[in-house]
Amino acid sequence: MPPASHTPPARVGVRQVAERAGVSTQTVSRVINDHPHIRPETRERVLAAMAELDYRVNNAARALGTRTTRTIGVIASDAALYGPAVGITALERAAREADRWIATAYADAADTASVVDAAARLRAQGVDGIVVLAPHEGSLAALTDAHRDVPVTALHTQVGYDRQREGAALAVDHLWRLGHRRLAHLAGPADWLEARARADGVRTALAAHGAAAVTWVGDWTAATASSLAAEIGLAARSPSGPTAVVVANDQMALGLIAGLRHVGVEVPGEVSVTGFDDNPDAAFYRPALTTVRIDLAGEARRVVAAVRGEPVSSPAAPVLVTRASAVQPSR
Repeated sequence: MPPASHTPPARVGVRQVAERAGVSTQTVSRVINDHPHIRPETRERVLAAMAELDYRVNNAARALGTRTTRTIGVIASDAALYGPAVGITALERAAREADRWIATAYADAADTASVVDAAARLRAQGVDGIVVLAPHEGSLAALTDAHRDVPVTALHTQVGYDRQREGAALAVDHLWRLGHRRLAHLAGPADWLEARARADGVRTALAAHGAAAVTWVGDWTAATASSLAAEIGLAARSPSGPTAVVVANDQMALGLIAGLRHVGVEVPGEVSVTGFDDNPDAAFYRPALTTVRIDLAGEARRVVAAVRGEPVSSPAAPVLVTRASAVQPSR
């Protein structure tokens, strides 16, 4: 027997909300559009009626009257990596707190044309501004030039860049206090602004101590870091080799520790390792990973406010999370 047909209920409109709240349809529209001159008790009554009737705001209709869709466009790339993945989540939460939504387009951040095209697709949806995740400097500049009539910003630029740099410096200073004087740096890909900020922090902190680091470059992944472990381990065992490695993210730190173990180099017995991000698994690495935690939620709120043209607050200072992977040097 075929299933009975189902006719969905009619969509609730502004008129029904007005009748339930005992106000005019114009008052309902003003509440929906956050008009400032509405008495608090009237606003509460309208919002209660909307909840009771399960009224859904029609963003397209609202945009006609307000010239805003209350939607923020997000251009993301490499979303399988930890940083971009949690960045999307943080932006969605920050937008929701501000009574906004996000629309996401995916692009190859290293391909300028791909990024500009993703922005055009978001613009076609009427977004009020654009936030770029995992930005590359060239693509970000091209995007800003191509879409000058909407706010464009990126996660971890400006004060966000400074926080990344400060976080990397925390790791260096911690190792220096432990007694390490010969450090190596496993950096992220040079064309990522986040990797550049973290590398800048490592260089600046070491320069303040009158030192420099030998550097290897990875691609944020554990697999690539593991493949570099034999070379890094060989360097660490040389008489003047590094006694600690500052790694640009936790995933690469995981791969490096595993790779060093595979070639017989003990962490932290022979070489200490620090990471960056404090991902949820970092405490369960073997050994548990000393790493840097940044205020990602605060950074997301900052960029959401920026694209809305509102005053922005700075994210909190980064925090060093000390665990077992970094100890005093044995030599």
